[in-house]
Amino acid sequence: MSQSKPVAVVTGGAQGIGRAITGVLLQQGWQVMIADIDGEAGTECIHLFDNLGTVHFQPVDVSREDQVQQLMRTTHEKMGQVKLLVNNAGIANPFTGALEDLDLATWQRYLDVNLTGVFLCSKHAAEDLRNTRGSIINLGSTRAIQSEPDTEAYSASKGGVLALTHALAMSLGPDVRVNSISPGWIEVGEWQKASSRYQPFHSDEDHEQHPVGRMGKPDDVAGLVLWLASDLAGFVTGQDFVLDGGMSRKMVYKED
Repeated sequence: MSQSKPVAVVTGGAQGIGRAITGVLLQQGWQVMIADIDGEAGTECIHLFDNLGTVHFQPVDVSREDQVQQLMRTTHEKMGQVKLLVNNAGIANPFTGALEDLDLATWQRYLDVNLTGVFLCSKHAAEDLRNTRGSIINLGSTRAIQSEPDTEAYSASKGGVLALTHALAMSLGPDVRVNSISPGWIEVGEWQKASSRYQPFHSDEDHEQHPVGRMGKPDDVAGLVLWLASDLAGFVTGQDFVLDGGMSRKMVYKED
């Protein structure tokens, strides 16, 4: 067990945005525990990132308190006390069909994973984070503040993440800083496990509707995580950072 490098736990860290976060943290000298429900993706990540530093994988369903407790125990034993918790795990598909057809089990599963998982991981990492004066970074979504039809479960769960973020900041401060990132349209096709990877195609219009002139990349999110986890963000807590290339600020009128 290394004591020289800080320890990060990244939930949902084996694919997509989480995989990018894992890689960037390792490159910057962190030890990383990847917590992910997908064993195939987790094992692949170990082989992908092993040359960058100390990285471990623990299969976890973040909605299960017993599994979250075991995750934190294993991290502590193998790597040391947690200094950074990135709550990235979540059901990514926002569309659940018409409201009248949305069954309670589906609604509950979104809340269990996307929201309760953030609570459980934060709860069981809190002691370490207080000791290390660390931080928590939660992954929200711009869908917490704007919506398309048929996204009730996802939008509600991400809205809860934003509220939970500032509540945790008050409860854990001043020892622990807690912030959230709300990504917009981030293309993750090339960051999936090999069996699910795809080469994305997007039109010029897809890119141009973003004021920055392009769609988002997982590395964009990872860069903000790195800053929020650093001493440069030492005066930042209880905040949500919208990372969408300016898209949610763009006024749109229906053309005649």
